[in-house]
Amino acid sequence: MRHVATESDYRNRRIAMVQSQVSARGVRDARVLEALSSVPREQFVPPSLAEVAYEDRALGIGMGQTISQPYVVAWMTEALSIRTEHSILEIGTGTGYQTAILAKLARVVYTVERIEALATEARERLNRLGISNVAFKTGDGSLGWESHAPFDRIIVTAAAPAIASQLVDQLSVGGRLVIPTGSHTHQVLTTLENHRDGVVETSGIPVRFVKLIGAKGFPS
Repeated sequence: MRHVATESDYRNRRIAMVQSQVSARGVRDARVLEALSSVPREQFVPPSLAEVAYEDRALGIGMGQTISQPYVVAWMTEALSIRTEHSILEIGTGTGYQTAILAKLARVVYTVERIEALATEARERLNRLGISNVAFKTGDGSLGWESHAPFDRIIVTAAAPAIASQLVDQLSVGGRLVIPTGSHTHQVLTTLENHRDGVVETSGIPVRFVKLIGAKGFPS
């Protein structure tokens, strides 16, 4: 008879994931580690993938989209350096897993998803988990969400050919943007800091995300 994982089983896997995949690779921000330890990743993947939710890899969620590898989620979140008073723009809601992590750390998260079915499911999922400091929008995330700008932090969870000026313009002075940039097959995580006298870009780890589709992303 096949063992059916319990809530306790998943909690143990979550703790093991944070220790072996995240903190062991150098992520040290205590608030980020706590957020990853508290969000039930198994609830953010298709039911058929719940048993492998904590494996060290990205997982397909349907509609040509993925949920990122736990380490990449942690790396990007730590790179944002989020404070409790921050307003965050997330481009690419997906299943809402990264959204939930951000919501644990910030005052409010504004998240934009191109695929309406994913946005609807993510909203319902976060509501079930009692996460209420998130605003949702369906549309072209490559253009940001100008009506709620400026944002203290912006995170893009799909690969862009370059950093769109529209996103930089929606970043507050002293703000930070984390985005995978490059071709549709090879990218690097780029962190941009917006200073009064200009922007500073820093390259991070190599990654492979799905394409950011939109006016300032890749064509569909």
